[in-house]
Amino acid sequence: MTSQTSRAIRIDQHGGPEQLKLVTVAVGEPGPGEIRLRHHAVGLNFIDVYQRSGLYPMSLPQTLGMEAAGVVEAVGEGVTHLQVGDRAAYASQPPGSYCELRVMPAKCVCKLPDAIAFETGAAMMLKGLTAQYLLKRCSPQGGLQAGDFVLFHAAAGGVGLIGCQWAKALGLRLIGTAGSDKKCALALSNGAEFAINYAKEDFLARVKDITAGRGVKVVYDSVGKDTWDKSLDCLSPFGLMVSFGNASGPVAPFAPGILGPKGSIYVTRQTLFSHITSRESTQAMADDLFAMVTSGQVNIHIDQHYKLEDVQQAHRDLEARQTTGCTVLTL
Repeated sequence: MTSQTSRAIRIDQHGGPEQLKLVTVAVGEPGPGEIRLRHHAVGLNFIDVYQRSGLYPMSLPQTLGMEAAGVVEAVGEGVTHLQVGDRAAYASQPPGSYCELRVMPAKCVCKLPDAIAFETGAAMMLKGLTAQYLLKRCSPQGGLQAGDFVLFHAAAGGVGLIGCQWAKALGLRLIGTAGSDKKCALALSNGAEFAINYAKEDFLARVKDITAGRGVKVVYDSVGKDTWDKSLDCLSPFGLMVSFGNASGPVAPFAPGILGPKGSIYVTRQTLFSHITSRESTQAMADDLFAMVTSGQVNIHIDQHYKLEDVQQAHRDLEARQTTGCTVLTL
């Protein structure tokens, strides 16, 4: 058994960004169903904040991070879809991407097309696969057709900018929300038909005005507490509320009985990791994402770069909503 060393970002207890510590860890050989991957770039996501803070509790100590891209260095027994030397990218459990080198399960790791750069791969896997399942797998009653209105909160974020572009490619009329005029302009330039600055405007009133009072068929909401109540009222009868994050805090408990008077609406709480439980599902979703990116229909915006050792500042900026698009940690 041989081992190498890797710099990694670890937390020993839940808390603020100051809990993110740079350490050196030993990395061994992959076991059955595993690979060893040397990262070229690492993606930053809001789920990392939830795990660091303890909103999503984890066993500790723990290396954070859910997505990255790099080159396969070693392959364990039973792994057939990857070989040594392959370019690869992933969004996967367990956490651990904030590092230079890791051993991890191979199931959710996909070969990265040569046309997609490592930084792009690291930035887009979790966010792009999330946009894929939101638009393709979270359907309201009767499905979505070209011309349908949908509401997408945090439209200038990493998932949001991908969602804006993908929705436009599908012919959907996307209404985006964001917290500044600059972010609204970014959403519009990436395919949103309308953008609402919720710091200045009542997004419920604007949605009703835009849709002539009918409301939207789906709301995609990663903000949580601050947008929840009005989002339900933005839905047309039998519409679907898709909750997939809690950037402003968790949604308070609510009585299911309120859904009937609001139009017999549906509510679902989604997570990417329910959709990528099998190799086949992961690959099918990734193939769809890769096709959208390589065709140019979806461009991945990497608006922030931080060195691995500067990850504390990256978390502070993300939590303060000072970022747009995607963020990567460089090695």
